[in-house]
Amino acid sequence: MQQAIEKASALIEAMGYFRSFRGKIVVVKLGGSILDDVEMQTHLLTDVVFMATVGIQPILVHGGGKAITAAMNEAGLEPVWVQGRRYTDERTLAIAEHTLIKTVNQPVCNILRQLGIKAMGLHSLSSCVIFAEPLRLEGEDGRKIDLGLVGKVTEVNAELLTTLCAAGVVPVIAPIARARTGGKLNVNADNVAGHVAAAVKAEKLVVLSDTHGIRRDVNNPESWISSVSEKEIADMIKSKIISAGMMPKVEACLTALTGGVRKAHIIDGRISHSLLLEIYTDKGIGTQITK
Repeated sequence: MQQAIEKASALIEAMGYFRSFRGKIVVVKLGGSILDDVEMQTHLLTDVVFMATVGIQPILVHGGGKAITAAMNEAGLEPVWVQGRRYTDERTLAIAEHTLIKTVNQPVCNILRQLGIKAMGLHSLSSCVIFAEPLRLEGEDGRKIDLGLVGKVTEVNAELLTTLCAAGVVPVIAPIARARTGGKLNVNADNVAGHVAAAVKAEKLVVLSDTHGIRRDVNNPESWISSVSEKEIADMIKSKIISAGMMPKVEACLTALTGGVRKAHIIDGRISHSLLLEIYTDKGIGTQITK
């Protein structure tokens, strides 16, 4: 009986959120260990199906860096890294495109369909909704560093995305973009997710990772921060509390907030039902970033 009462209480707590988010778009960026573990992925996508069932309109953006590296190793190619980013030539791009679409995007769409909802893969071999220009990094001497066929988002086809959402279809976006010149560019998935959330004026952006949100001390799990503002984030970047692997996720959240998204979240996707716990409970389990 007590267990049943607790379940009912959880539903009552979630009811207000159901009402608030009904008909709203939530962008979810899939990354980290979730993409390497089919069972974990299925559990997470079950949460996405739940969201769609109660009236939220999810859009998924996924990465696939580990799978790309594995595919390159299999092909006898050694990845070249420039300031933490993968240098992308024509052969690397071909492997990245094939891996992102065949190994990640299609299986995610298939799982969603098996769970009972419509899904559409959006990528460079179907309807591409991401457009980009070549990304050039700045070196210490002020010179621009060439990354090859790596891009940064310039435009998102928000109209197609919102049309699909309104029709009850979950868009699943792979981070290979079209360039204005007609070619293709490999884009960081966090960057894509932030721009997608801004373009569709999403209610939330949720970035799934292998870390329990942002910590004041990266080596101390107990220093996890539940909620933080843009200004506090800027201070933490300046003092180098936020750096390295967390930076692209934080930048994606800031891009979304600048574009009008109300809240952005960074959560640990390895935790069971982490997506639902962050969205539908008062405390949440990750770091919430607000204006």
